[in-house]
Amino acid sequence: MLKAAAPIITLFVLVLATLQGCYSFAGSSLPAHLKTIAIPVFEDRSAAGIAQLRGELTGSLVNRIESQSPLRVTPSLARADALLEGALISFSDAPSQLSSITERAMTNRVTLVVQVTMVDRVKKTAMFTQSFVGFSDYRTGDPVGQQEALRFCVDQIIDEIFDRVVSGW
Repeated sequence: MLKAAAPIITLFVLVLATLQGCYSFAGSSLPAHLKTIAIPVFEDRSAAGIAQLRGELTGSLVNRIESQSPLRVTPSLARADALLEGALISFSDAPSQLSSITERAMTNRVTLVVQVTMVDRVKKTAMFTQSFVGFSDYRTGDPVGQQEALRFCVDQIIDEIFDRVVSGW
């Protein structure tokens, strides 16, 4: 029985190997005329005034776009086909889970809200304006956990912005 199945298995493997090159996740729905993008440092409009997040959000997004999209990031607005501007709208670090015994916070939740606008400078049209939210919990009183939660929030937001930029989802 195994010898009879060998040609079918071989054919199946060949079909899979052939189809593997037919579909790729590397495509995007970016207009073909967009080759370069300018990404100025994000603004901080939050009441918290966390300057480090501006650079972290901007740098992470630039790295992601350069490494995983067909766009080239340029520092020159005059040469950019597209402009992506962002602003940190709000930052909060608040109790999220209370102990039923002590009624004190067991965990805190870090929440970031970032608003991003992308403009097609070639056609002079806005492509989108959207808010993105990242959140994560950590144990109260754990500064390392707080930094990890903050990093997780930034990663969530960068993933969502990147997906919106390259695929329009």
